[in-house]
Amino acid sequence: MTNIQSLADAALAGKHLSDAQIRFVIDLEDGRLPELAEQARRIARERFRNRVSVCAIINARSGHCSQDCAFCAQSAAREAAFDAHPLVSTQTAVRAALAMQRLGAGRFAPVTSGKALEDKDFDALCAMAQELSSIPGLKIDASLGLADTPKLVRLKQCGLAGYHHNLETSRRFYPEICATRSFDDNVRTVRDAIAAGLMVCSGALFGLGETWDDRVDLALTLRGLNVRSVPVNFLHPIPGTPLANRPVLSRREALKIVALYRLLLPEAHLRICGGRTTVFGEADKLTPMTAGASGLMIGDYLTLKGPDAASDIRGLEELGFTINAAGTHG
Repeated sequence: MTNIQSLADAALAGKHLSDAQIRFVIDLEDGRLPELAEQARRIARERFRNRVSVCAIINARSGHCSQDCAFCAQSAAREAAFDAHPLVSTQTAVRAALAMQRLGAGRFAPVTSGKALEDKDFDALCAMAQELSSIPGLKIDASLGLADTPKLVRLKQCGLAGYHHNLETSRRFYPEICATRSFDDNVRTVRDAIAAGLMVCSGALFGLGETWDDRVDLALTLRGLNVRSVPVNFLHPIPGTPLANRPVLSRREALKIVALYRLLLPEAHLRICGGRTTVFGEADKLTPMTAGASGLMIGDYLTLKGPDAASDIRGLEELGFTINAAGTHG
């Protein structure tokens, strides 16, 4: 019988799991999942000293998106119901940031719909970033779609600490999810953001119909890019989107994904984000934190209501986590 503890020891020592070891984890029987989750959490405890990084977002510009991402309600090609709005005011963003900071967030990010920000909205976003970055003790990130080096450098000069841009899934499966921009477009933005000196948050949405091989390939891509903050999202099927009828991931499969990513990415923050109540339910919404995660997004998502943030913070403390200040890449 393969020793799961030895796999965790290897990950902590900076050794990469072999293909056979990865396959062992994927094929692990359900009865050993608690052992796998505990060893994954041990890696997170040793790497991050049981501190959890808490972040939050604001849907800063919503809807009318030219992209055709199959999971998203904001595409102009969809008939999903949601509230569309132009770029919010700086005052609105500051109020939201302060509210989430009071609840425990150490990072805050405006998120905008669309392939990239046009010049007018980009200028307004830079002014917003300058104001937000003046809030003591709060690190400001942004998720603005594709961005080139000059824009990323300017954002950093305006006080931005990090840039968020998900790869979503593997290179192989990506064309099944989005046809209006390429996987390489996304990788280029991640690389350019890192080169600009920004902390980069880039991860995945699981449950799209991808295989375990796709999940592993994405983790290895993120590792190769040296991404140190990896959002973990689970699909919440939205009526009016092409994935509206996708089955929701089982709890066991979702937990195994988190644990496997901790083994493959021992140095990265794994941030549990969207879809956790969809998969685990309200009562068990923090369950993925017990399988090696070291970060949590609180508050609302883009087009969906999030769990109660104060309840999340209490739950984290009950699980023995310490809420981390912003930190180096926390």
